[in-house]
Amino acid sequence: MESALALIETELKNVELQFKKDLESDVFLIRKVGEYVLSSGGKRIRPALLLLSSKLCGYEGQRHISLASVIEFIHTATLLHDDVVDNASLRRGLASANTLWGNEASVLVGDYLFSKSFSLMVKDGDLDILRVLSGATTIIAQGEVMQLVSMSDLDLSEERYIEVVKCKTAVLLSTACQAGAILGKASSEQEEALRDFGMDLGIAFQLIDDTLDYISNEEQFGKSIGHDLEEGKITLPLIHTLRYCTPSEKKEISDVILSESLEDEDFRKVVSLVRNYGGIEYSMQKSLDFVRRGKERLMLFPDSPGKQALCALADYVVTRCH
Repeated sequence: MESALALIETELKNVELQFKKDLESDVFLIRKVGEYVLSSGGKRIRPALLLLSSKLCGYEGQRHISLASVIEFIHTATLLHDDVVDNASLRRGLASANTLWGNEASVLVGDYLFSKSFSLMVKDGDLDILRVLSGATTIIAQGEVMQLVSMSDLDLSEERYIEVVKCKTAVLLSTACQAGAILGKASSEQEEALRDFGMDLGIAFQLIDDTLDYISNEEQFGKSIGHDLEEGKITLPLIHTLRYCTPSEKKEISDVILSESLEDEDFRKVVSLVRNYGGIEYSMQKSLDFVRRGKERLMLFPDSPGKQALCALADYVVTRCH
């Protein structure tokens, strides 16, 4: 991860400065909440993907800085809304914005960041980039609703789950890569390859996140462990377990998911079943498969520091479980 980001160290610093500039507002609460979330220790994977993709495609201007800021603005807006929907208390190891300022402030500042993102996109003036970024925000919203209607559905298929992941999480990573390709005036084949690389990477990223919810601790993960289960989210480790467990074990899992609160003993019981049926290993292997497929898509490009950095970033995604 560090070696990948070293290649764009100066650009990332400039993106941070652009964040702060774009957050300027006469409304104090907007600046306060926005700066808190933006400065709370995120890895900046999405901006990094845009910067590295544009570098891979030979872009040498400065527009990638402002567009990388837009990508992180969109991501931050989704985090603010997600934490309200999920009733989350932690984000990146710190108190979530909704815990500190309330749900109303989180939703409204999230709305502001979305609105500001579109203003910045229009200011950039590239209709192709505006098309892919605005399309991504629509898909993200659809993904949120898809996840909502899938809550507590013990019959959720792996295919449907992956579709939710594509819409809710992976599409923004995909769009970051595609925007970088558009900036670099890549061929349609190269643009498609980078778009698909980002999608594969985004799916792998979410699969690891879902696995960490079962096996990590709050200090490492930066979020409450077991929160997915408590909220009734059916993720891949559990989908795999439900596919093979006995009817009585499925009933136990159902009782835990449908209960009003998640007790430690119940969480340990479900984690034990997930481990016994290989749900952790299955999800990790799937993540590795998506990363491998994503890296294969980059074979279209000649070897370069930018390509090596994108591959290193992809490898980082799956090493978070180790």
